[in-house]
Amino acid sequence: MESTRLATPESSQILVDRAVNGKKRDWKGKKLRSNFLAEHYQELYSRTGNAYYKQKMDRVQQCANVLSFRQDPENGRLKLFQAYFCKVRLCPMCAWRRSLKIALHNKKIVEEVNRTRDVRWIFLTLTIRNVGGEELEVAISDMMRGFNRLVKYKRVNNVLLGYFRALEVTKNREQQTYHPHFHVLAAVKKSYFAKAYVKQADWVALWRRAMKLGYDPVVDIRRVKPKADVNYEEIEQRVKDSIAEQKAVLEVSKYPVKDTDVLHDDVVSEDNLDSVYYFDSALAAKRLIGYGGLLKEIHRRLNLDDAENGDLIHVNEDKDEVANGAFEVMAYWNIGLKNYVVKM
Repeated sequence: MESTRLATPESSQILVDRAVNGKKRDWKGKKLRSNFLAEHYQELYSRTGNAYYKQKMDRVQQCANVLSFRQDPENGRLKLFQAYFCKVRLCPMCAWRRSLKIALHNKKIVEEVNRTRDVRWIFLTLTIRNVGGEELEVAISDMMRGFNRLVKYKRVNNVLLGYFRALEVTKNREQQTYHPHFHVLAAVKKSYFAKAYVKQADWVALWRRAMKLGYDPVVDIRRVKPKADVNYEEIEQRVKDSIAEQKAVLEVSKYPVKDTDVLHDDVVSEDNLDSVYYFDSALAAKRLIGYGGLLKEIHRRLNLDDAENGDLIHVNEDKDEVANGAFEVMAYWNIGLKNYVVKM
C-alpha cells in the first residue's frame, strides 16, 4: 500500500513522502536525475539541430513538475492521484514508477498462477557477447527474434507453461560496449524437475541455435524457491542485490535500463552523450517487457494495464479513494531549492 505523510512542522513546506514501512520515497533524487537527462538531450539538440532531441528534452523537463495528492484528514496520509509523467524510455522518474508497477503486476500474476495451477518456476538469464553502440539496435532486434524462436522449440514448448521476459541493457564504460540480455521468469510443468529436465548445457545449445551464434553464450538458470513476505515498496534497493533464487520476481521486474547505466557522475560528458544517443535509438519502438502463455492469459484476466505505456500514477495495490472530506495537497518542483514544495 502506498502512503504519504507531510514533513514535520519545521520543514512543512518540503514534501516528505514515506511508505508504510517508513522508507522515504526519493522523489527529489529521481527528479534531479531526470533533469540531468534533459541536459543531455539539450546538448544533443544543440549539436545536431534534430528537433527529436528537443522534444525529448521538453518532455523530460516537464515530467512530475507538479504532484497532486489527496490527504486524509483523519491520519494525514496522502495518496497521489494526479501527475504528468513523460514516459520517455530513459527518464529516471518514469523508470522508477514502471519498476514498481511491473513488480506489482508480476506479484499478482505469480500469486494467481500458484493459486490455480501446480507449477514450478525457473529464472533464466540469456546473454550474448557485448556489442558496440552502433551495433546495439540490431543486436536487440536479433535477440527479440531469437527469443521467439527459442520458446517455440519442441524441447522448450513441451515444458514451458508461460513466461515474463524483460530486456536489460548495461554498459561497460572501460570498453565502451553494451551488454543486452534477457531475464526470464518462467512457469514450467511439474515434470520439469523430473523426466523433462532441460540441463544448463542444453539451454546454452538451444539459445545458441535460436540466436544463430558462432559461440556458446552464457546462460544462467536457477530454480525459484518460495520466500516469505516480500516488501515490494523496497524494489529499488532489492534489485541492486545479486541475483538470488528467492528474489526472482524482483530481479526480473526491474526496468530494463537503470539511469546509472545511462548517466555517469554529474556532468554532461562525451561518455554520457554516447550512452543517451545509443540507448535512445536502440530502445525506440521496442517492447522491452513481454508476457507469454499462461502468464499472458492471467495478465489479461486480471485486467492489468500496460506497465510500459500505461498509468504511472497508480503503481500500488490500494486504488481506493481516501476518506470523504479529503482535501488536495499540491507539491511543486522548485528550481531554486531543487526540491518539491508543498502547498495546501
